[in-house]
Amino acid sequence: MQRNIQKNGLVNLAALLVAGLAAFAVASYSQSLAGHVALVYLALGVLVAGVSWFQMRLEERERLEKLEFEELSRSRSASALFEAQSADTFPAQRAREQFERFFVPAFTTLLCLAEAAGAFFFWQWLAKPTSQVPLKEPMTAIFLFLLLGLVLFILGRFSATYARLENNRLLRPSAAYVLLNALLSAAVGVGIIGVQVGFPKTDLYLAYALCAILGLIAAETLIALVLEIYRPRVKGKVERPLYESRLVGLLAQPEGLITTAAQAIDYQFGFKVSETWFYRFFERAVLWLVPLQLALLLLSTAFVVIEPGEQGLLERFGKPVPGRTVLNPGLHFTWPWPIDKVYRFRTEQIQSFIVGSVPEEKQAAQRVVLWTVAHSKEENFLVANRDRSPAPTTPSGQRRTPPVSLITVSTPVQYQVTNLVLWAYENGDAPALLQDLATREVTRYLASVDMTDVMSRSRWEASKELVSRIQAASDERNLGARIISVGLQDLHPPVKVAPDYEKVIGALQTKQAKILAARADEIRTNALAAAQATSITNQAHAESLSRTIAAFAQAARFTNQIPAFKAAPSVFAERERLRALVAASGQARKYLLLSTNNLEVITLDLQDKIRADLLTDIAVPEPKK
Repeated sequence: MQRNIQKNGLVNLAALLVAGLAAFAVASYSQSLAGHVALVYLALGVLVAGVSWFQMRLEERERLEKLEFEELSRSRSASALFEAQSADTFPAQRAREQFERFFVPAFTTLLCLAEAAGAFFFWQWLAKPTSQVPLKEPMTAIFLFLLLGLVLFILGRFSATYARLENNRLLRPSAAYVLLNALLSAAVGVGIIGVQVGFPKTDLYLAYALCAILGLIAAETLIALVLEIYRPRVKGKVERPLYESRLVGLLAQPEGLITTAAQAIDYQFGFKVSETWFYRFFERAVLWLVPLQLALLLLSTAFVVIEPGEQGLLERFGKPVPGRTVLNPGLHFTWPWPIDKVYRFRTEQIQSFIVGSVPEEKQAAQRVVLWTVAHSKEENFLVANRDRSPAPTTPSGQRRTPPVSLITVSTPVQYQVTNLVLWAYENGDAPALLQDLATREVTRYLASVDMTDVMSRSRWEASKELVSRIQAASDERNLGARIISVGLQDLHPPVKVAPDYEKVIGALQTKQAKILAARADEIRTNALAAAQATSITNQAHAESLSRTIAAFAQAARFTNQIPAFKAAPSVFAERERLRALVAASGQARKYLLLSTNNLEVITLDLQDKIRADLLTDIAVPEPKK
């Protein structure tokens, strides 16, 4: 029976080798990505099958050696020499022990490195755009991969069953790899079928999945190597081959999970739950219960609910369904997945993105933002800095480029999807394209306006202009979107130049303040001068009027005095003399002497006394209270 097991191991080795060559030819011809990754599993299977077959031969030699020794021990010619030197009489056993002690760990280490290197290399290779090429002769590749999978499945199933019945641990690794490669060959064929029915990424996604599984197998092999270092050695105990992967066995024979689960349930409940009628029924019916569950799951994908505010795009085999391309809110019935697929979009939602500097989450909560403190990841734009004076010229007479500046701006753009078909199908990535168009228009606009204007009084006009420009660019590319608003916020110079900018602004403000002060002084001085000139002019005019009127009055009085003089000349003269005396002596002191017939001598002290106004102007202090 041992020779049959060796033949079976050799058949597995040959089958994996031939399958590897055939799969290499088919994968190279059809340019299947998953087929190329599956070659790694075939190569690993060949290595494992070769080592296990060689180890089986060593164990067979050891078994024959023991039988031969037993025959010699039972013969009469056996001497004590063989009993004394029994350790030297088993070279096959010693060779097998040395093989398991040194070669198997070294081979397992190389196997782990090969698995990890294969997963890493193919993952990097799949990420390159040059590796994703169209399939060639897909129908031929499908037939050959499925045929290869069928042949390997028959051989692997026979080997796995035979290894389990004979309890041969060395046949299990090669049988597991044969079964696993059978399943992988069938999976590659199904992946190519998926490409043919309208899912172009099926082969690529399958290749990535195979790389991930290969990485898991490498991790499992590494863990087994680490545990092998600390595993206690018991003499005479048959150990599981170190290079045998439990993950490969589980993928190749998933029904082993049921047996393991049954044993775990029996252990937990303390009796043979696996022998009850329900478990037996479940074990027999699992083959049709699982497809039934999958059928119900697929049937549930035929009911699609579009929520309010949403619209859906219905695709059948990756193409829009005429007449039902756009699904409005409500319940809809479709073909099950993967025949029909529905992609949902929130068309009534106001969506937004930011062009330029995106505020950080920590800084967004701050209510006070300073130019001199970085509060976002700055993205600078070129902005004009117009000079009101004529542009300077070079010595040769050519006009120089007008000055420009840099500005940091955060521009939120709000939009709404109005035509879902154009939004989804006219361009590859509509949101990214709209953001790129908005960035282009914002850059163009800022390069054409004055920095001071856009930072101060022209924000509203700039917002309306940007809405118009971005909407025009969107309509030109048939994006099917409506631009609602474009905001210009957080406008300021770059943080690095903010202190210098503040100095310039401070100098300009100081200059403007001095200019305004000079203008105020000019207005005040001119107003005072004008008022004084008006006052002098009015005084002169009043004096002129006063003298003119006095002259007229004097002339009129002289005219009126002539008749009086003619009527009584002596009286008129005396009267005028007395009037002149009154006018002249109005402020003089007068002394009246009433008696005339007396001999009194009157002495007059004509010395002036202090004036009365001087006495009245002196402030008399009030008495203290």
